[in-house]
Amino acid sequence: MPPRGTKKGTKRARQYEHIKDSVLDRGGSEDEAEEIASRTVNKERARSGEAREPSKLSRTDISSSRRGGLRSHRKGPRGRTRDQLYEEAKERNIRGRSRMTKAELQRALGARH
Repeated sequence: MPPRGTKKGTKRARQYEHIKDSVLDRGGSEDEAEEIASRTVNKERARSGEAREPSKLSRTDISSSRRGGLRSHRKGPRGRTRDQLYEEAKERNIRGRSRMTKAELQRALGARH
């Protein structure tokens, strides 16, 4: 089922089904396929101005279609970007987050789980 706010028969609904089918074809579980498809469609909706309140990261990050797995095939450190970690730290109201490096943000967020 496409994310809330996505009308049946629209480009976003077709995009959701395509991504979900692709993950299932690669051997992913039904839950994993639905989550990946929903996240991708929601991010694309935010980037194109279709979402009510898109996050700053959704608007400024590379689009998922252009990125094409860029982060998943790198030899360097994997995981969320510093901006993504910063946004989560902001949501959790972690003090001193603006001066923290990526590693410091990861430690601060990991310690508060």
